[in-house]
Amino acid sequence: MKKLWMLMVAMMLSVTLSAAESEKKVEVKVDGVTTQITFYSPEIVRVVKFPEGATWQNRQSLVVTLLPEQDMKITRKESASSITLSSNALSVVVDKKSGLVQFLQKGKNLLKESAYDFKLREDGEDKGSFRTMIRYQLDKDEPIYGLGAIQDGKMNRRNSHFRMMEQSNLQDYQYVIQSLKGWGLYWDNYSRASFTDNDEGMTFSAEVGDAIDYYFMAGGSADGVNAQMRKLSGKVPMFPLWTFGYWQCRERYKTPQELLEVVYWHRKNGVPLDGIIQDWQYWGSNYLWNAMDFLGEPYHNGKWMVEEVHRHNAHLMISVWASFGPQTQAYKQLAEKDLMYDFQTWPQSGLTFWPPRMDYPSGVRVYDALSPEAREIYWQNMKRLVDYDIDAWWMDSTDPDAFNVKDEHYEHKAGDGTWRRYRNAFPLASVSGIYGNLRKNSEDKRVFIMTRSAFAGQQRYGAGLWSGDVASSWDMLRKQMPLGLNYTMTGCPNFNTDIGGFFCGSYNTRGGGSAPRNSQYQELYVRWMQYALFCPVFRSHGADAPREIYQFGKRGDAAFDAIEKTIRLRYQLLPYIYSTAWQVTSNDESYMRALVYDFPEDKRVWDMGNEFLFGRSILATPIDSPQYTEEKIVREDAMSGWNRREATAEAKQGVDFTESKSATKYLPQGADWYDFWTEKRYKGGQDVTIETSLDKGPMFVRAGSILPLAPVVQYAEQNKWEKLEIVVYPGADATFTLYEDEGDNYNYEKGAYSTIRFSWDDKRGRLTIGAIEGEYPGMLQKRTFDIRIVGKEGVRTVEYTGQQVKL
Repeated sequence: MKKLWMLMVAMMLSVTLSAAESEKKVEVKVDGVTTQITFYSPEIVRVVKFPEGATWQNRQSLVVTLLPEQDMKITRKESASSITLSSNALSVVVDKKSGLVQFLQKGKNLLKESAYDFKLREDGEDKGSFRTMIRYQLDKDEPIYGLGAIQDGKMNRRNSHFRMMEQSNLQDYQYVIQSLKGWGLYWDNYSRASFTDNDEGMTFSAEVGDAIDYYFMAGGSADGVNAQMRKLSGKVPMFPLWTFGYWQCRERYKTPQELLEVVYWHRKNGVPLDGIIQDWQYWGSNYLWNAMDFLGEPYHNGKWMVEEVHRHNAHLMISVWASFGPQTQAYKQLAEKDLMYDFQTWPQSGLTFWPPRMDYPSGVRVYDALSPEAREIYWQNMKRLVDYDIDAWWMDSTDPDAFNVKDEHYEHKAGDGTWRRYRNAFPLASVSGIYGNLRKNSEDKRVFIMTRSAFAGQQRYGAGLWSGDVASSWDMLRKQMPLGLNYTMTGCPNFNTDIGGFFCGSYNTRGGGSAPRNSQYQELYVRWMQYALFCPVFRSHGADAPREIYQFGKRGDAAFDAIEKTIRLRYQLLPYIYSTAWQVTSNDESYMRALVYDFPEDKRVWDMGNEFLFGRSILATPIDSPQYTEEKIVREDAMSGWNRREATAEAKQGVDFTESKSATKYLPQGADWYDFWTEKRYKGGQDVTIETSLDKGPMFVRAGSILPLAPVVQYAEQNKWEKLEIVVYPGADATFTLYEDEGDNYNYEKGAYSTIRFSWDDKRGRLTIGAIEGEYPGMLQKRTFDIRIVGKEGVRTVEYTGQQVKL
């Protein structure tokens, strides 16, 4: 009788299982809503809910690339009230009465649904689809992270509300969240959405969906969740070695001569440089917007400019946009096939001066990046620049910019749906076509894309996000730190920001472009650069004033010297950074590691966004408030009066940037730490006050670390690492794997690379240099390591020929 009763309940609730799917998938129907549970791997589960009558079909995801694994063991248990599917890593329980889902690990609750809802869309092109809502129950003090690049200055996403309505210049949303408890969620929806965490629970709502569709990931840690997200949506390809050097840009170089003078200066004066960026309007007028060719009169010989950059051992990145002017070839090809949107975008005027003259509209329109056909047309036009041997791609306005948008614009066709359905996935689609075609075009040059906007899964396309046109202020500098960390915690590791902020006009107190001579801006710029030292891409850019190092003075001037010292340190760290890049690609690690990655037991770091680990060993603790000047933004409408005060203050007192200052920083509990500059050792779990100066941003190295340092070069590929300083920071056992390859092709994917493993036995005081593993064309056969143990006198030089050495 008991078995018969359970069978009747199952029939009433429409619990269905096919023989082929019974182990990895279950389907429960309650009150007209079907809930499907599918294991994609032992750690990843897909949950789909859709109401009766829904037109839901298993569309190809724009983000998810993983298919359900076939050879995994899933067990199934059923009771009168629930069905449980379990792998060796995770259990999923579906309540038969409510259809609510719970996720457990070793019997302990990880996350539980608490409510869901569907509201039918009754008109428009999305008629028959739904507005969807799903809510979860979190522990009271459970920290959560991610959601993308949001300029709110916060680390922990608890008690937050975000209307994720539009990807934009300054806000970029990835529908990925993760918890300190070691679980993550990706909501597979691309429409405008909202996120709310309050007393009712954590709620995700979307404007358009045929179903609630999300993936639960049991990672066990922040690293583990990132790894599962990349397993779900794609691994991170390696950037070329030269991308990790120093990049210089401004808005904008207006002639090839302006751009080349920067390269010439760096080579003549011995300040390292690897990249230079040509921003917009090399194509000419706004009616030729993004023609993706050198049509502007000063650029009539643009190919020569590219060759000249290469002759001086630098690389050129160039600006391309997601929109086209009406006189471009691409515009005509796209418009003919109705593959462009109707809303206004940048630039709105056909004239180049500001403010825009709207009686001369530009006619610029955004192309439908969701359409494969449109992406192919885009590529065919971009191929002109590819054939000029451009090295890297600055994909601007991939949000895209959208002005005066009305509801009717969301009805426009986008891909196989509407703009409303796919709005926030536009940046993902735009980079996908470029990456795919560049890979087909050549395997000899790695793809390096910088994009102003991003969506989940973008890490697989050789693309890094920059945080948009941020203001030049201490407040904005402080916001970049948790922003970059939360973005990284969505699985996307490549992040950078405009050093010094984009808009610095308020500091032009002595005339146009004078900000680099303003002591307030000098201090802000230097501290921003010392933060950017620990970003994957190290890049100066902005409007209102040029930012080249020589704009800040000359050698012997405090600001100049501090900038040069930071750039040179970046090049010393290249072996460490490039080896970390390999760990990002091969082991799903991250460059910028929120402190909860490595110290989840230390409650002090749960909401700490102004300190982080750069790789596994370096603790970045940037100075984010002025020490020598005032924190205030100069308003240009009050500039003349403030000019007099500034000039008088500097004339009477000056700003002594050589004066020593102090800063208090927190050292996470669970490790000892060395001051990088003084090598003084501190216990973790305490605030320490250290001496600082303008040219020394505070940074620490974890006890139990091995740090490889290279001689300073003028560009990353100038010399191979024939002589490295190997610095051991004792206090715990340590390992470090030095990674090398050809630097700029995809042969590493075929196994063409080498590694050398360094191991430090702290108890015995023994360093072992392992035998070299792997090979690639042109690899070093012998080299010199200068070994230094912090706290011990002397340096031991080792001539290394690839065999194991024990010291």
